[in-house]
Amino acid sequence: MDLAQVHHPVSDLFPKLASSDDWEKYSLSEEQVAFYEENGYVAGVRILDDQQIESLREELAGLVQPDHEGSELWYEYHTNESTDPNSVLFHALGAWRICPGFHDLLWHPAFTVPASQLLGSTVRMWHDQLFCKPAKHGGVVAWHQDYSYWTATQPMSHLTCWIGLDQSTKENGCLQYIPGSHRWDLLPITGLAGDMDAIREVLSPGQREKFNHPVAIELQAGDCAFHHPLMVHGSNENQTDGPRRATVINVFSDGVCSAQDEVILDGTNAIPTGEPMHGKFHPVLLNPASLE
Repeated sequence: MDLAQVHHPVSDLFPKLASSDDWEKYSLSEEQVAFYEENGYVAGVRILDDQQIESLREELAGLVQPDHEGSELWYEYHTNESTDPNSVLFHALGAWRICPGFHDLLWHPAFTVPASQLLGSTVRMWHDQLFCKPAKHGGVVAWHQDYSYWTATQPMSHLTCWIGLDQSTKENGCLQYIPGSHRWDLLPITGLAGDMDAIREVLSPGQREKFNHPVAIELQAGDCAFHHPLMVHGSNENQTDGPRRATVINVFSDGVCSAQDEVILDGTNAIPTGEPMHGKFHPVLLNPASLE
């Protein structure tokens, strides 16, 4: 079954947002929101407990096998996004369509409430991702801006949530940010895997100076980081004895429109230019007005 047809949780893995009273339990503080607005990210937000982490890890163990049931539902599936077999980056889009845990994570209030705060609106699904770096030979995610890959949707009112399924450290290739880069213009695409620093070729002298001072986002398993669609970010290789696994949820504000007539994600429906993104592949995850 394609779980994209179901726009509500199908399991009890995550709590439900029952009323406006629950909002405060999951909301970011004023200080966290202000930090996001100033720096383009906010990190260290606890989003998963140990049981939820283990359930998602178990689902992931099946998903990394290319012949698994439901494999035809992926938007993209790369056993290695890089071209180097000694530098492996597993990258796939669409796990929410296949597994109940990754599906229900989208409606988890520990995610949807902060997302609604940072977007300032109703939250719609864009797409999810898996990024896995195996032990000893895990590859890089090259420096990039997310929206450079998403210009088929406009206006730019998007948000990314990166969720660690393992502890992420400098040694195993944790996420890194360039604080304040969310105020930069949109940069050209320079690749997602392989050459970590390819983006340097398209930076101005002032941007290069700031680029020399990245911030490593070390997180415990179950913690997440939210970032702006123009935030320049990447992660180094993993040569430790353990994996570095993560899932990413990308969302946008209700009212963001298609900017092309062709299909944007493989296997989905084409939405004409200028028409709001909608339908079974882009469900509403949280409408704050529904809690009033």
